[in-house]
Amino acid sequence: MKAEMQIQRKTDRLMFGAAYYPEYMPCDRIEKDFTMMKKAGINTIRIAESTWSTLEPQDGIFDFSYIDRVLEGAEKFGLSVIVGTPTYAVPAWLVQKDPGVMVVNAGGREKYGHRQIFDLLNPTFRFHAERVIRQLVSHTAPYRQVTGFQIDNETKHYDNRGREIQRQFVEYLKEKFQTPEKLNRTFCLPYWSNSIHDWDQFPDISGCINGGLAGEFEKFQRKTAADYLAWQADLVREYKREDQFITHNLDFEWKKFGADIAQDGYSYGVQPDICHYEAAKCLTRLGADIYHPSQDELTGAEIAFGGDSIRSLKQENYLILECQAQAFKYWTPYPGQLRLQAYSHLASGADGISYWNWHSIHNSFETYWKGLLSHDLEENPTYREACVIGKEWQEIGDHLIHLKKDNKTALLVDNNTLTSFKWFPIDKDLSYNDVVRWMYDSLYEMNIECDVVDVNALDTQRYQMIVTPALYCASEKLLEKLEDFVKEGGVLVSTFKSFVADEYFTVYADKQPHRLHECFGMSYNQFTEPGKTKITGRPVKYFAELLKPEGAETLAGYEHKYWGTYAGITRNSREKGKAYYIGCYTDKDVLKDILRKAAEDAGV
Repeated sequence: MKAEMQIQRKTDRLMFGAAYYPEYMPCDRIEKDFTMMKKAGINTIRIAESTWSTLEPQDGIFDFSYIDRVLEGAEKFGLSVIVGTPTYAVPAWLVQKDPGVMVVNAGGREKYGHRQIFDLLNPTFRFHAERVIRQLVSHTAPYRQVTGFQIDNETKHYDNRGREIQRQFVEYLKEKFQTPEKLNRTFCLPYWSNSIHDWDQFPDISGCINGGLAGEFEKFQRKTAADYLAWQADLVREYKREDQFITHNLDFEWKKFGADIAQDGYSYGVQPDICHYEAAKCLTRLGADIYHPSQDELTGAEIAFGGDSIRSLKQENYLILECQAQAFKYWTPYPGQLRLQAYSHLASGADGISYWNWHSIHNSFETYWKGLLSHDLEENPTYREACVIGKEWQEIGDHLIHLKKDNKTALLVDNNTLTSFKWFPIDKDLSYNDVVRWMYDSLYEMNIECDVVDVNALDTQRYQMIVTPALYCASEKLLEKLEDFVKEGGVLVSTFKSFVADEYFTVYADKQPHRLHECFGMSYNQFTEPGKTKITGRPVKYFAELLKPEGAETLAGYEHKYWGTYAGITRNSREKGKAYYIGCYTDKDVLKDILRKAAEDAGV
């Protein structure tokens, strides 16, 4: 009992950590590394998630010697350890045993080498993944310094289109729609003669021309990824102690700066290839990876968006399992930025951060994704600033852990809508996540704090204002919930392309926005390329809906020779509440004026 209490006290502190890979190092320096970590105030390391081929060099032959050395050193230096299951990068011998382990995606079967290119459903993969998970977790769970397990790593569906996932998809469709006739009606499959009249006729989904049906398949792909994590969590649960947590490093869409290379960009926006809301159900501790611009491009919005998204999954604190130290030339932090970033994470509800990674790697794919230590493995300005953070957190961390937020504004996000815009884009230069960011950043810059809420997790009773950026797909159930929210006194702020189609991408055959046109006091049946159109003297870009007020107040009309007869932004009173509709994309200054009015109405 006394030992358990000691462990609890040890884990109930701000995590200050780093991913640690001694197996990548040019020499044995565990003792020196741990000495430098203690100097920096680091109290946690994450290990093992990348090293299946090291832990199982041959089929059925396991070698945990480096794991034992790290755990023994961690015990000596008082470091907590998060053990990662090593399944996101498969060993060569496994692919030689069964080439079908490699995923079949839109480009065909992947070639071995990269990570995250395997078939989550392949039985050979599942057998060997289960075996290595059981071996590793049962081996490490008894160590008192192991405080938790990370299952897999930044898991997604990897665009799996192989035979097994397609077979399972047909079974899923049978259960959901019962008959081919209902499937045909739901997705308008008679178009271009795509209807089927027997389940055996269902074709390879890779050739699908129906956006709704393809979206349903992508929803199923995301489900397989979430189910895969739940499968791993169940395995870990068989061996872990009661005080050990199960986490996963959920990540976000990767936003490109320019050239199409992995290192050129940062993480921001709804992750298209797994649903965080579904994936988080199996976790006992929420976790995330957030990489963001730095130097002159550091805004704080990327950190806040990621934190608001993860925290809102369960309305609880979370761990940042990966964030940047130095990394690339455009991420090398200015003096003071590493500390600013660390406190920004805490301000969003993080219970600590972990850098990727401790040391810079001297060869292979991520050689120049630099860690806290540079390639000389000695102290540097970034490391010394980490020492400042570590010292402060040792002194005042008890006051900064488990910080709570009670935000009264929700920004609704939706994987299904993100998928729909792949098929029916708003504009070639405006994505769903661009619209999400347009609205989120405006709220952030106005200091209107919000939860970023998955549509499936919305509890309207928590909020006074709900914001829906381009929420194209909306079920009748969701629409009813939003309508009642306004009637009962809430403030709804929606943009163009909201409430157009149902959850199967079928456009509603009545006034737009569907069902809520009376709530908004306006409707439209045309939209346009704005061209030279302006609103309140500012350019309208990408897209404009031609709104016709039907009781709503026009807050701003279009300034254009022909479109000037239409409203661009409206506000309507509906019983106890207010409903704002923004029918176009324009400057953030215009958007902020509207959000300011809405926030005043909502008492936010």
